[in-house]
Amino acid sequence: MSEIILPREKVKATQVNPRRLVLYAPPKMGKTTLVSMLDNCLILDLENGSDFVDAVKLKADSVDEIRQIMDKIDEAGKPYDYIAIDTVTKLEEMVLPLALKLYMNTPMGKNFKGDDVRKLPNGAGYLYLREAFSKVISRIEKSASKGIILIGHLKEKMLGKEGKEVNAKDINLTGQNKNIVCADADAIGYLYRDKSKTILNFSSSEEVLCGSRSAHLKGKSILLGEEVDGNLVSHWDEVYLTNQ
Repeated sequence: MSEIILPREKVKATQVNPRRLVLYAPPKMGKTTLVSMLDNCLILDLENGSDFVDAVKLKADSVDEIRQIMDKIDEAGKPYDYIAIDTVTKLEEMVLPLALKLYMNTPMGKNFKGDDVRKLPNGAGYLYLREAFSKVISRIEKSASKGIILIGHLKEKMLGKEGKEVNAKDINLTGQNKNIVCADADAIGYLYRDKSKTILNFSSSEEVLCGSRSAHLKGKSILLGEEVDGNLVSHWDEVYLTNQ
């Protein structure tokens, strides 16, 4: 271990743009289309959502295929600035076989005859689901030069507020996986449309889960896409500052 030197002054920030960006929205909101317009971004399509979009993309149907793709990317020298997981909601389902394998590699799981760790008593299997989920996301992140985008579906729920039911917007993931994704994310944006404009909101509230560590996104609503002369134009340079 190198010598520890205690800081006497503030240490300057080393990161400006989000390394992990969570982007979620209702279906058919244009998430995949907009991500396809981000320069040098590979879309890892897990649920055939990119068939109608021109994009730098690859499909994967299993965790093993994801691993093979990441190995290939590493062998090529990590040529992609960004890798988008489309969708992280589907990824949670896809890692179930890995979660089962992790459990069966433990002393208490070696004789397990089931096929789904979620059926273990007292919710014990969700520990292995979280571990598998985190492992795969970390593996993908290692192959992206600048960062990853976790695309998720919207989950709406009703909250009681001052005696009224309020429709709250959240990312569609199992409880602890959602907490892990949100805790590890540098920015969480909710995507919605306002007529011909598509807004990426980073301003959190009781009704919408959002937020950002990146100062230029914190509390902001970014115009991410708009129709100009009948064509969709994106503004990813508002999210990823190009001089960083």
